[in-house]
Amino acid sequence: MHSPSNNSPRASLPFTVRKLSAAARVVGPTPADEPVRVSVIVKRKQPLDLASLQGRHVSREEFSSKYAADPAAFDRLRAFATQHGLSVDENASSLDRRTLVLTGTAEQMQQAFQTELQQVEHEGRQYRIHTQGITLPADCASVVDAVLGLDTRPQARSHLRRLKDLRPAAVGAQSYLPRQVAEFYSFPLNADGSGETIGILELGGGFTTTDIQQYFQNQNIAPPNVVAVSVDGGTNAPTNPNGADSEVMLDIEVAASVAPAAEIAVYFTPNTDQGFLDALTTAIHDATNHPSVISISWGGPESSWTQQAMTAFDDACQSAAALGITITVASGDNGSTDGVGGGANHVDFPASSPHVLGCGGTKITVSGTTLTNEVVWNDEAQSGGATGGGVSAVFALPTWQQNANVSGATNGGSGRGVPDVAGDAAPATGYSIEVDGQTEVVGGTSAVAPLWAGLVALLNQKLGKPVGFLNPQIYPLLGSAAFRDITQGNNGAFSARVGWDACTGLGSPVGNSLLAKLRIVM
Repeated sequence: MHSPSNNSPRASLPFTVRKLSAAARVVGPTPADEPVRVSVIVKRKQPLDLASLQGRHVSREEFSSKYAADPAAFDRLRAFATQHGLSVDENASSLDRRTLVLTGTAEQMQQAFQTELQQVEHEGRQYRIHTQGITLPADCASVVDAVLGLDTRPQARSHLRRLKDLRPAAVGAQSYLPRQVAEFYSFPLNADGSGETIGILELGGGFTTTDIQQYFQNQNIAPPNVVAVSVDGGTNAPTNPNGADSEVMLDIEVAASVAPAAEIAVYFTPNTDQGFLDALTTAIHDATNHPSVISISWGGPESSWTQQAMTAFDDACQSAAALGITITVASGDNGSTDGVGGGANHVDFPASSPHVLGCGGTKITVSGTTLTNEVVWNDEAQSGGATGGGVSAVFALPTWQQNANVSGATNGGSGRGVPDVAGDAAPATGYSIEVDGQTEVVGGTSAVAPLWAGLVALLNQKLGKPVGFLNPQIYPLLGSAAFRDITQGNNGAFSARVGWDACTGLGSPVGNSLLAKLRIVM
């Protein structure tokens, strides 16, 4: 394959510049010698058409032969890198992940991609951005989906809410252990997740083995085996319970309480679009830990992402679906606006990806061990957040959602409805967790993603095969005994109703009934 020349015509990669927050201040150019590391996301050898697979899961070998990156495309980009003095980190690059990692100085990157790197200050910290679009030689641009890493601003936030932060304080609050919540939802707890691995993505914080052992020993549950996987230099770095540690511990403790014999693999990565995507693709293609379900409790409004990053992320979720890996994602904690000013409706990404299971939030009422009532989680009157949900302005209505009566699109068309399912998320009926030696009560849709991930591990074990991408299987179950339909409450602009709604999706799970239904269709 020929090498791109410095005189080759260049082509722009579309939608690569991220909006600058009004609160951010440009302070000057990025120092010319600053080290920069980018992930170049390369197109597949051939398109992946999930519909044509008709629910069949491909082996890793078949994936590599058909849907990975073309080695010739990598060679073309290696030649481009050499011409511009960039190095290729071969150890961090992967044909299956379709990721070629390039390193160099800021000056080299600016010349290679013909963009301008600037430093911005936001909330007391400095980050790097690029203010111009990215271009590549045309013969390189034709094989590239995205270039991530030039922008180092935080991309996502944790979707966790603490009971102690409600103002005024909740009256009559009741907390539960995650296993109790699983019992309320009739999970098949005669399974334990043996043979399954639950992957968890974390963009900060950390866990201590002492906390995990203490938490599970107090419940007479064998502590799970938890491994930390470092991505892009991210590490298991616990600090204090006021930071991201609470998110990490919530995710681990909920998932492992539901499926205590499952392996838990936690992928730590920097909070950037590059780190987030690299962690996801690392988990999907992890040939050591082999997660069968991946839980994500982080996200941000679609409007805060670049189109190239969302497209690359959704494409990775399609890879997971082909491989039979389920991805559960929190739908956000800021109601129908997703915390964006101006009052317009926004949904959270990656929950709005059409290839993940978006998880919304409820508030439960329990009598003894019986769930007696369930409404949409909305604590906005107490400055405590509300379940995210709505209609995507980016992704079209999927085929499996066409009979769900999705309405309320903000872009004048019909978009993907969020969420798909729900579960207990209200801090006032929240989860009791152990973090940094302290017990605290937390909620948020961050709790629902690992709750559903634990349920998926149980379903996989009981069925003897992975359920994989669940949405096409569960939408025909709308109104069946597999779900508890939530018909009370709202998240701002959207109200619960009979059937699917933009607060709680199909509803909360009735685990054993869902298992029975899946036995029939799978």
